Amino acid sequence: MGEEKSDLSRAFSEDGARKTHVGGQALIEGIMMRGKYNWSVAVREPAGGIYVEEHDLASGRAKNGWLHWPLVRGCRALVESLVLGFKALEIAAEHAFAEDGPGEAAAPTCETAEGTGGACGSGSPARTDSPLGCPARAELAPGPSRSLRSEAVEGVHAGGEPSDADAAVSDVEGGTGGSLADESKGFSWKDDFGRPGTMMDALGAQTTLEVVGGPDAAGDRAADSPRVEGAAAEPEKKSFLDQEAEFGKGAMAVSMVLGLVLGVVLFIVAPAFVTNLIVGEYDQNTVLWNVVDGLLRVAVFVFYLWLIGRMAEIKRMFGYHGAEHKTIHCYEHGLPLTPENARSFPRLHVRCGTAFLIMVMIIAILVYTVTPINGLIAAWGVPDGAPKLALVILVRILLMPVIAGISYEITVRWAGSHPENPLVKVVLWPGMQMQYLTTNEPDDGQIECAIAAMQRVLEREEAEAAKAAGAPAANRDASSAEAAA
Repeated sequence: MGEEKSDLSRAFSEDGARKTHVGGQALIEGIMMRGKYNWSVAVREPAGGIYVEEHDLASGRAKNGWLHWPLVRGCRALVESLVLGFKALEIAAEHAFAEDGPGEAAAPTCETAEGTGGACGSGSPARTDSPLGCPARAELAPGPSRSLRSEAVEGVHAGGEPSDADAAVSDVEGGTGGSLADESKGFSWKDDFGRPGTMMDALGAQTTLEVVGGPDAAGDRAADSPRVEGAAAEPEKKSFLDQEAEFGKGAMAVSMVLGLVLGVVLFIVAPAFVTNLIVGEYDQNTVLWNVVDGLLRVAVFVFYLWLIGRMAEIKRMFGYHGAEHKTIHCYEHGLPLTPENARSFPRLHVRCGTAFLIMVMIIAILVYTVTPINGLIAAWGVPDGAPKLALVILVRILLMPVIAGISYEITVRWAGSHPENPLVKVVLWPGMQMQYLTTNEPDDGQIECAIAAMQRVLEREEAEAAKAAGAPAANRDASSAEAAA
């Protein structure tokens, strides 16, 4: 009997033949998946169902083609990921922490296309301007166990064949996202997610994460019924991007700015300050200074990930990260998207964003070393001490877009497209090791969320591909009809 391979060796050796551009992000009790035309969020609600929401993506390439140039596209991708990540987190917070009204526990969270014409009923619209039906629904099965059953509705596999997801439905009994907790038991993140009151007490100051849409939205969720055409009494709901929620655009912008400031302090200012104490002035030994500074930066990053990974809720989020990787592996191997199929794949993936972050830190050492900061110091006569250190830190901040662009070209454009190359394994090895910290083995409920988000993106891309393929044929048929007339 052969020795069992590690997730690291499997991620390299078992990378699927079908490469996809679809990527994801772990959220609060959910997953965000992003494709070419749309991005979708699947969240496990307190009642046990899966809420799925999608939004269109505007390329903007025709107007701003320069943003897709090499090096520049890395910076654009980083900014877009930050913005979409915050929006997806807002959706996840709204539905993962939503308070349920009386009698809502057994209600389906996402209704089928037959019942609502593709609109998902969970207090806010689940898609924007999309003709596709709801690809998945979640409901509580009858009986004492009240196990969760997720079913695929009119799913189509990415290769153009009918999806087998509806034939491989799994009943999840026990575990988070699979059953409702008994109210008489103590709260547990693993088993009892869905008791918002207890959870909010545990989170303390983070109670502001709860996003509510007002009394009307709560009433719509309680009613849980399709909208009747012609009923003018109920105002049309705004899309997520249009509505002014409590956690609005201003708060989102402030959060992003504070996050960037914290990142600069932790990963640029603090390491530079400590390096100055250890090595001395920057221009005395530039190479050693940059090496020590880079190693300190990596150490801070690793310690930060290890530290937050001790938190129970972050462990859950890292489990969703693992579910995202397994689901993408499953698709890239051409298998139907089911928890059973996805579970067999490693939780590490060669095209993970963690590898990109590590590559940023490695590339930074090289870029900072070759940058002629010493020339600026000599030309401007910058004195030793705080002024010289401030100049070094300022140059590091200004070079961040350059470093991000180079790292993107290496890890995403080159390494992600050639995982079989031996040199790629060397380049990606540090980032793959970091995934042991940022991913955990998911349960079936987490994989179901990843599949629900993935299906929504894949169905949209299949629809767009079919539309593009059908347009020339339609034009030919029209031309033939005109010629015959």
